[in-house]
Amino acid sequence: MTRPTSPSSSVPVPSRPTPSGMQRKLLSFSPLLSLRTLTLSLTSTPPALLLFSRSKKHSPSPCDEPYDPPFSAVPKSPAPKSKTRSPIGDKSPALHSDLPFDFRYSYSETDASVKPIGFREPPRFSPFGPGLLDRKWDGVSAPANVEVHRERDSEAWNSVLSDPLTEEEIEQLVERYRHDDCSRQINLGRGGVTHNMLDDIHNHWKRAEAVRIKCLGVPTLDMDSVCFHLEDKTGGKIIYRKINILLLYRGRSYDPKQRPVIPLMLWKPLAPIYPRLVQNVTKGLTLEETKEMRNRGLNSPALLKLTRNGVYVNVVARVREAFKTSEVVRLDCTHVGTSDCKKIGVKLRQCKFSPS
Repeated sequence: MTRPTSPSSSVPVPSRPTPSGMQRKLLSFSPLLSLRTLTLSLTSTPPALLLFSRSKKHSPSPCDEPYDPPFSAVPKSPAPKSKTRSPIGDKSPALHSDLPFDFRYSYSETDASVKPIGFREPPRFSPFGPGLLDRKWDGVSAPANVEVHRERDSEAWNSVLSDPLTEEEIEQLVERYRHDDCSRQINLGRGGVTHNMLDDIHNHWKRAEAVRIKCLGVPTLDMDSVCFHLEDKTGGKIIYRKINILLLYRGRSYDPKQRPVIPLMLWKPLAPIYPRLVQNVTKGLTLEETKEMRNRGLNSPALLKLTRNGVYVNVVARVREAFKTSEVVRLDCTHVGTSDCKKIGVKLRQCKFSPS
């Protein structure tokens, strides 16, 4: 006999609906709701209405948003610069200098009496810049526009030198500036006494009474010319000279604020074309005699072996002494550049050696 089942046991019990993925996200972001509110919303509210009611009632709060610092680096664009254009034809005035000599690239290595036969660049291009100097560049120099008064200029420079130094003062200056570790030093190379070197000397004279000048290369063949141009172009005084080291004194009454205006050369001008140094036939000799003399010189032993950028102070004296016993003298210039060889030849030719 079967036992009748009760009607209540046959009625299926409704299961609790499981929340969907979207509802889980919404529930996870609502920490302030109570468990009762959650139960009622799951059992009685449809999902679509739940989304609508939550988005309408609970607006996104600052706590729900990601972390955003209160002060963030905002790049500031620079303020635009106002461009002021100069009117047409408005040019700065050309620089004027009262120095009573012609401006050249090198004063000790060029001879004003020798005229060039050509130029490697147009003479209209001034190394001082276009329109920056009131002197006209002729390819070799910029002649002075003022009249030269040597007596007046010498008096002005003598007033700057003032009283001559005593022996004790000279010894103190020599001991201070003659050493190799002197910070007030200017190196004089193959260019000799150049134009821009004059400005360097005055810059050193701002803070020092004397400047040390170390000479190397071709200019050391004629140190007398180097000393003359240094004193003549700067107004200073050579107080010490030993082999290739010079000390140039500025003077007692030197005032840096009253220094002369020295316009700078912006680039080195190309050297002009001069007549040929070595002619095919030497003056006073025939062609056969010239060839014979050259062969004798090439086969003779070298008197000196010159090095690049060396000190050639004793070369002229050695050549003059050798001419007393020999008619031809040979110098070994293997390690010297071609341009330096030509300069050495020119300087030796200018030296008037006494005949044997």
